Amino acid sequence: MFLCRLDELPDGDARGFDPARTGQDTVLVVRQGERVVGWRDACPHHGGTPMAWRKDAYLNTARDRIVCAAHGAQFDIATGVCTLGPCLGQRLQRVELVVDDNNIHIRET
Repeated sequence: MFLCRLDELPDGDARGFDPARTGQDTVLVVRQGERVVGWRDACPHHGGTPMAWRKDAYLNTARDRIVCAAHGAQFDIATGVCTLGPCLGQRLQRVELVVDDNNIHIRET
């Protein structure tokens, strides 16, 4: 499933997507150079609460951790493991992505 073009997601940024067209972002994608990582937009600590405090606001000010706006938990971008907060050691659910010809897609299973 197509999400966006790689050049539409600035390096060091994150963006939410609504691939099921539910009216709420359910997938977040973080770009670090040519690498993109996808996660389900749901905090493991608080029953699947969306992570962003506003549209596409997923990262801390240093842009090196994903942050849950509900309670400030921080997650490693590469592994999804909680490194700070009430869900320490828990992890985000990975969404497998494919970058093909500058297009970011969710891997079809």
